[in-house]
Amino acid sequence: MPIHHSAVLWDNVLTSLVSNVITVIVIILVSLIMGFRSSAGVLSWLAVAGILILFTLTLTWIAAIAGLSAKSVAGASAFSYPLIFLPFISSAFVPTDTMPTVVRAFAENQPVTSIVNTIRSLLSCQPVGNDIWIALTWILPEQKPSKS
Repeated sequence: MPIHHSAVLWDNVLTSLVSNVITVIVIILVSLIMGFRSSAGVLSWLAVAGILILFTLTLTWIAAIAGLSAKSVAGASAFSYPLIFLPFISSAFVPTDTMPTVVRAFAENQPVTSIVNTIRSLLSCQPVGNDIWIALTWILPEQKPSKS
């Protein structure tokens, strides 16, 4: 049966997305069992889910593009290493104002920090500020104007 050549790629991307959604659900359930409580409303939780889904799709497509353009499996695998370290150099674990100057400058200007700050603000019912717009700028694809 003939299939479109991009069907396999889309299958891998959507499988990765479903796998990550299941992982996030398990993490949320475990955190609730351990005592995490949020006074956030349904809209905030939906916003958090949307941001996580968009971020997952973005990273998955970046990895797919790297995998397709790599000349070897090792080259494709090596591309993911810098992405793995982004959460560790962000505000996910410690506030950026406690970091050394050079590390703080990097942490405050990379996508994970704005995404973490947005999610943290949404779940703690705090004002999100500009973090949500910065996060969306990092994770939404660039819209190119159509040629008329």
